[in-house]
Amino acid sequence: MTDLIEMSGIGKAFAGVVALRDASLAIRPGEVHAIIGQNGAGKSTLIKILTGVYRRDEGSVQMAGEDLTISTPREAQDAGISTIYQELSLVPLRSVTENVMMGYEPRTRLGLIDWKAAHARTREILARFGVEIDVTRQLGRYSTAIQQLVAIARAVSLDARLVIMDEATSSLDDQEIETLFSVVRELKKSGVAVLYISHFLSELYEICDRVTIMRDGRTVATHEVAQTTRLGLVSEMLGRDASEIAAAGQTALSGERSKPGATLLEVDGLGTRTGLRDVSFEIRKGEIVGLGGLLGSGRTESARAIFGLDKLLRGEVRHHAAPVIDTPARAIALGMGFLTEDRKADGIIPHMSVRENITLALLPRLRRFGAVDRARERELVQGYIDALQIKTSGMEQPIRELSGGNQQKVLLARWLALEPEILILDEPTRGVDVGAKFEIQSIIRNQVAKGLAVLLISSEFEELVEGADRIVVLQDGYSVTELQNPGITESALIGAMVHHHERLAS
Repeated sequence: MTDLIEMSGIGKAFAGVVALRDASLAIRPGEVHAIIGQNGAGKSTLIKILTGVYRRDEGSVQMAGEDLTISTPREAQDAGISTIYQELSLVPLRSVTENVMMGYEPRTRLGLIDWKAAHARTREILARFGVEIDVTRQLGRYSTAIQQLVAIARAVSLDARLVIMDEATSSLDDQEIETLFSVVRELKKSGVAVLYISHFLSELYEICDRVTIMRDGRTVATHEVAQTTRLGLVSEMLGRDASEIAAAGQTALSGERSKPGATLLEVDGLGTRTGLRDVSFEIRKGEIVGLGGLLGSGRTESARAIFGLDKLLRGEVRHHAAPVIDTPARAIALGMGFLTEDRKADGIIPHMSVRENITLALLPRLRRFGAVDRARERELVQGYIDALQIKTSGMEQPIRELSGGNQQKVLLARWLALEPEILILDEPTRGVDVGAKFEIQSIIRNQVAKGLAVLLISSEFEELVEGADRIVVLQDGYSVTELQNPGITESALIGAMVHHHERLAS
């Protein structure tokens, strides 16, 4: 069988920095093909070459056995390659039909848009995936899942032979993900190939036929998904022996846990205008306390209230038994850090360097005779770059040029540089690949072993179960129960999350 897409010997460099070297990718007609690798492995660069965003420096690209040269995204679409990005490139204020047909509207003999034909064509495409909606209605009035399906419908309307899905499930719930998977299966049945990019290995095993692994700008291997193991995939992504990773994973996540020390923080009856009603728990030295709950339960709201970002209507946050935390400045001064959920909006300063982002909160401590001690600053920054294995061309590189996982490590370094007693981590591994996730989790557990107390918020049940010593379950702004490790299962956690506490029912 001739491959639909064959990329071989692909090389690409930016300002002398090599992003790809001898990379390859082969996709068969009608298959669902995954591509995985750590952030910075070269996945995005390879895809952008295929879709005409970048031009390759070396190598060849063929489609159905014929040489293919693509210089712009429009040329990629004309060749039958459509991309659905994580951030949907749709126009919410336009109708469903306008979004599906944009740039390719059917025309009358007078050159006007034939709206009747456009609406009919849009309904026909959506019906193939079991979607029956008012196509004349504004797209923004529909759910994210419907918008995702409209993006796929647009790809199909362009007679796509290959649909690239980049983190397509990142903002969908379980039912919406299953709907999306049904659409992917329909595309496969109709002979359309799908290139699937995801940080969730479980999705690969549910929907993909083959998987290509990339590392350091090269293609490491391609396997049949059914013949691989998760441990094997992670091993190839990291370039480390599988037995070493398995042993490290047990130590870092679910191995023997040190006995926690004295109570550092007491959260007592918190109530806020942001939806907290009665949240109480404590955090002790050298332990990870997880906050579990469904969407709207109050996890992030609790973190913000504890750090002094949201004003308390009632309750107290006591540090070493003193009710003192009421502002972020006070929290930081008392040894608390807060890694926020949205690193792009609330974390990184994109135009600043790695050095500046790491030392942003530390500058007052680096002053000497009124000026920043640059030598000491550079020594400290290099120490964290080495310790956290931050992949960067140098400490002066703008942080916006780093991969998501490395940006997250920089933010971790920012707070660790303050030597905090307590660190709040809100979705610390969201949007990073499996390899970076493992490394970040290992960093956290190593710091906890040294006495750091961590409040961990995660929407991934597995991360909470494996990573936390205790899990406080929230529901509708209340803390309803607490689960103790070892022995917590995902089933027990889910059961606690959906259980209707008597206090809530009264």
